[in-house]
Amino acid sequence: MQKILAALCAAAIGTSCTLSSEPVERATGEATPATVAANQAFSAGLPWSDETEAALASRGFIAALDDPKILSADGRTVFDASAYDFADGEVQATMNPSLWRHLSLMNNHGLFEVVPGLWQVRGLDLSVMSVIATETGYILVDPLTSTETAAAALGLVRKHVGDRPVVAVIYTHSHGDHFGGVKGVVSQADVDAGKVRIIAPDGFMDHAVSENLIAGPAMTRRATYQFGTRLTPGPAGQGGAGIGTGLPSGTFSLIAPTYSVKETGEKLVIDGIEIEFQVTPGTEAPAEMNFYLPHLRALCLAENANATMHNVLPPRGALVRDSKAWADYLTESIRLFGDRTDVMFVSHGWPRWGQSDVVTFMGLHRDAYKYLHDQSVRLMNKGYTAEEIAEVIALPDALASKWYNRGYYGTMAHNSKAVYQRYLGWYDGNPANLNPWPPEEAAVRYVEAMGGARKALRIAQKAYKAGDYRWAAEVASRIVFADPANLDAREILAQSFEQMGYQAEGSLWRNMYLTGAAESRAAPQAATVSALSPDVISAISVEQVFDMLAVRIDPALAEGKSVSILFEFPDAGEARLVTIRNSVLVHEAGAGAQADATLRLPKAAFLGMIFAGQKPADLVAKGALTMQGDPLAAATLLGVLDPPAPPEPFPIVTP
Repeated sequence: MQKILAALCAAAIGTSCTLSSEPVERATGEATPATVAANQAFSAGLPWSDETEAALASRGFIAALDDPKILSADGRTVFDASAYDFADGEVQATMNPSLWRHLSLMNNHGLFEVVPGLWQVRGLDLSVMSVIATETGYILVDPLTSTETAAAALGLVRKHVGDRPVVAVIYTHSHGDHFGGVKGVVSQADVDAGKVRIIAPDGFMDHAVSENLIAGPAMTRRATYQFGTRLTPGPAGQGGAGIGTGLPSGTFSLIAPTYSVKETGEKLVIDGIEIEFQVTPGTEAPAEMNFYLPHLRALCLAENANATMHNVLPPRGALVRDSKAWADYLTESIRLFGDRTDVMFVSHGWPRWGQSDVVTFMGLHRDAYKYLHDQSVRLMNKGYTAEEIAEVIALPDALASKWYNRGYYGTMAHNSKAVYQRYLGWYDGNPANLNPWPPEEAAVRYVEAMGGARKALRIAQKAYKAGDYRWAAEVASRIVFADPANLDAREILAQSFEQMGYQAEGSLWRNMYLTGAAESRAAPQAATVSALSPDVISAISVEQVFDMLAVRIDPALAEGKSVSILFEFPDAGEARLVTIRNSVLVHEAGAGAQADATLRLPKAAFLGMIFAGQKPADLVAKGALTMQGDPLAAATLLGVLDPPAPPEPFPIVTP
């Protein structure tokens, strides 16, 4: 049996594997007695008598899709709204009971009336699409992530509310799940013809493109952990995504805004409907806005308010958000709109009704972010490190007892570390941590200090049996990084991850633990999925492209090379002088500059050369590219670049 397991391990990770003489038990998908006890104890402290959220989540239901599976043009399932129906049943021991309750509410999928003239489609995507009736048509707010889910959502509206044209689309902010489906509900031609307006906060295009550009490959890889895209939904699998159930796998699109909202207080009238805006940059997104509908006394708080605590720093990675500004903008929202709002709706989750209840929610949700910020900073100023703060910080009961402040998406522990990072960075001030050994080197030393791999494994197994999964994972991870072929260490690591996932209230923590368990047992399949769709690529500015190329310079390939190229883009009216010297790419406005070579081509052809692998020689043959000067200059530039994305997912839980 040992030889069979070793052979299976070798097939999974591509190297020989070692086994201890005391193999661990390999049961998966079951909660241990320690996890059962932990979830029961956790449940005892929850405000189960408060059923407000359940009533809000189901209010106004009109209809669901006839077929819960949304398909692509070629028949592939893009999103299955019924995949999470298991959460409607009895709570299972393999999921935190609070998370189970939350997922069951997020799983309310279909069309809902908020108030007459305002509807939402929820549960067909990670985000929510809101629909506002105008004099002749509809304004759509946040048209979901994929064209397929957005089209299905609009189809549900037209079937049950009325077949009217879309006259405008509002993007509340610059994250892909709020604009990616736009071409499923409107066409570029209608926008170009002025039939449809696209409204977004100032800076939308820059941030919508840039967030997944420079660090795109790393963010995309880490997002597979955050959203659990490798996992199958189920009581022992993917348990939702906190702000929704899951991500669709459809077509991602983008249409540029025709109007940018720059200042709080701006008003627009769209097909007879007045809209008043509040800009909130640097909150949940770098470009974000709330808006108010006076004729409905309805306030949209975008993603600045949710049915859960949000992330100040997403696990997938992003620029750290400003939790203080987030709280301050909610304070401003209360001042601007609180006394004239009867209903509040958002981009994830469900609405809230009643002026008093809306203002109470806004104040308590604001207080959660303010408490997070202020107490993280207070403890930081007392000398606590990020890890120490995360271990002790918790909302007071007056805030934690509200379901919408609980950590289904962002957690107090993770967010407090983000606050620390925003002010002080990664270094905790202790010189012992200033220049530590990297994981593999440190792991070898830790395992040796514990008396070798066999003894270290017994320590991990003992911790696992005692229910101390954090320590079991810590020790097992050291063994794995010292010897990735140690099958028993990989298995005890996987089992420890599973049990921590089963206990986690946060859906993202659950997804990350369970994905880590899966990848501890078997390396992920090769993938070349990019976060950049054709629409996003076409929207990239010339300056952003060269910023992206600069972080792809391979010093080994660029060493000793010195070249300057003037790129002229007649259609864009731009010229950039690009130099490579000292293994560094520098670019600047370059009209009339002298260079080793001058390349003149349309911007689209240049993007094709960078993103689609088109060869300069082919572009020359087509007449799309003219070159003057050194004919090898372009080849030199392309020859010193890393591939646009890793050929396979880089390892995370293994070296």
